[in-house]
Amino acid sequence: MRPVAIVQARMASTRLPGKVLLPLGDKPVLFRVVERLRFVPGLADVVVATTDSPADEPIRAFCRSEGISCLWGSEDDVLDRYYSAARDLGADPIVRVTADCPFVDPAIVRRALDIFEAGGGNIVYVGFDRRFPDGLDVEVVAFDALEIAWREAKLPSEREHVTPFIWKQPKRFPQDRVSSDSDLSAERWTVDRPEDYELAQAVHAALYRPGHPFGMAEILGLLDVHPGLRHLNQGVVRDEGYLKSVGGDPAPRRRR
Repeated sequence: MRPVAIVQARMASTRLPGKVLLPLGDKPVLFRVVERLRFVPGLADVVVATTDSPADEPIRAFCRSEGISCLWGSEDDVLDRYYSAARDLGADPIVRVTADCPFVDPAIVRRALDIFEAGGGNIVYVGFDRRFPDGLDVEVVAFDALEIAWREAKLPSEREHVTPFIWKQPKRFPQDRVSSDSDLSAERWTVDRPEDYELAQAVHAALYRPGHPFGMAEILGLLDVHPGLRHLNQGVVRDEGYLKSVGGDPAPRRRR
């Protein structure tokens, strides 16, 4: 096995343009994601997958300046971008993380990899319990399953969001998930709106120390001491982008 974390990133965002290069401390959000993933034991590499659009040259330039591995491909067909990157890197399994999750928890990523590896090939996809805070999302998928999805997925939402073709078919693709003991789904730690960014700045300023990837428990402790921070981004619908994408899929044909 050669587990590689592939971080999808682009500058375009309807709700917070350029969010992946907004600063958290003295480095951008994207750097913080890569920085934290590098603390995951056993990862062979951490790679950014951006688009070949001129608008995403700032991401490519930033990765060059920081020595971060970066590949690029289709802007709209993210599944093709992911598959092409995984194929070129010899990645198997692929750890999927998005660049708007600056507090991705290395311990949770390692748990997902442990579940995948313990499956001995019988599990080809490890998903993420939605009882975790939004923004700690991680998926682990076997290359063979990703390749099947790349060949067969047709719906726009399945091409844009990489893994729905797989997780919607548990009988075809054996699955497990990282489970949370508590329901923390009301917590929102992703960066997709200005109010999310405000919260992220406060959390980073309070907890960041070089060489110490603070985890979920430390963030929860901070928010318990300063409950007002939670109110900064309350009420935002989870997975807005995916729900919007599904809404754009063609309606299924009625059987006669």
